[in-house]
Amino acid sequence: MSEQTGAPGAARAELVRQIYLAGISGHKPELSTDLTSLEEAARAVLEPHAYAYIAGNAGTGTTGRANREAFERWRLLPRMWTGVSERDLSVTLFGQRLDAPVLLAPVAAQTVAHPEGELASVRAAADVGLPFVLSSVSSHSMEDVAKAAGSEPRWYQLYWPNDPAVAESLVRRVESAGYAAIVVTVDNPAFGYRPCDMDTAYIPFVHGHGIANFTSDPAFRAGLPEDGGPLAAAGHWAKISSNPALTWDDLPRLRSWTTLPILIKGIQHPDDARKALASGANGVVVSNHGGRQLDGGVAALDVLPAVRAALGPDVPVLMDSGVRTGTDVVKALALGADAILLGRPYLYGLALAGQAGVEHVLRCLLADLDLALALTGSRSVADITRDLVVPSGPLAP
Repeated sequence: MSEQTGAPGAARAELVRQIYLAGISGHKPELSTDLTSLEEAARAVLEPHAYAYIAGNAGTGTTGRANREAFERWRLLPRMWTGVSERDLSVTLFGQRLDAPVLLAPVAAQTVAHPEGELASVRAAADVGLPFVLSSVSSHSMEDVAKAAGSEPRWYQLYWPNDPAVAESLVRRVESAGYAAIVVTVDNPAFGYRPCDMDTAYIPFVHGHGIANFTSDPAFRAGLPEDGGPLAAAGHWAKISSNPALTWDDLPRLRSWTTLPILIKGIQHPDDARKALASGANGVVVSNHGGRQLDGGVAALDVLPAVRAALGPDVPVLMDSGVRTGTDVVKALALGADAILLGRPYLYGLALAGQAGVEHVLRCLLADLDLALALTGSRSVADITRDLVVPSGPLAP
């Protein structure tokens, strides 16, 4: 793998020069620098059921395809001779400076892709200087992941269980373990209809992947039979893991458990964004779960401008679903996002080469982003504004 030299804030595009210089000695990257090609490479090394779980979408996959098509409907309109010898990728969210407007999205049960799972991913994120968002349904406990992250920032994604004692216990552990924000996913009152998983009769949680935050939780363990083993734990998790009865009236209860910033993930309608803020949230994540929940849904990028308009310029609005390249990041920022969450590409890197594979994906994305700033005439993320993108097709004179 090619390595980035210097501090995380150094010019990310330096990676490109390093690759070309290494080529003089006959060296080339072990993994492709085209992040859109890694899915097929990962498919070749993953068990079929694991690939189906990671890459699959709901129903016919129309929402997942719509996410990518939405990015294709926008084109970048660069400006020239603006003085871009140095670029600043940093952003500030909830008072914390981040080196780039990119976070690693919460992805469940990462040991399905690699034995080290979330530990490899969070170490890669820390080495590259990006925040990691840990899924509730991770294969390693939040405390172990926090230890692996060291001093680097990490957030926690909450699937709110229907057992109030377990929900409160998880949230209080999150704050004690040094996580900087809680991301509450709301687009999962039930599992989506996923033929890719059903056809292999596979879901990782009943096989022991992805429930470490629960099996390490005292409130969860209190509900287990004394002679219960792994099957009992998986069954109890299945019984309490979803909470379709939740409404916006429940959010103040979560606020009473923590002082951390709360973001609501899965927002697609502007009215829901307003309700989230009115109920006590500090920000939102525009997302359709990467197309994994509702077939035939809207693309996340398509609804991003309306959500931003509904909340105004000062509320943190993040976005995921369909992001694959640095220019995708620029388009999302131009249309209203403060930052993006990257999901499946780093899982493919994890499957292919563990921690080194995740680092490769992140460094490539950041190099692409850094160059996209230079090539659009943007000296900083603050320069990425709405007039940098236009709909595809001829420009009006």
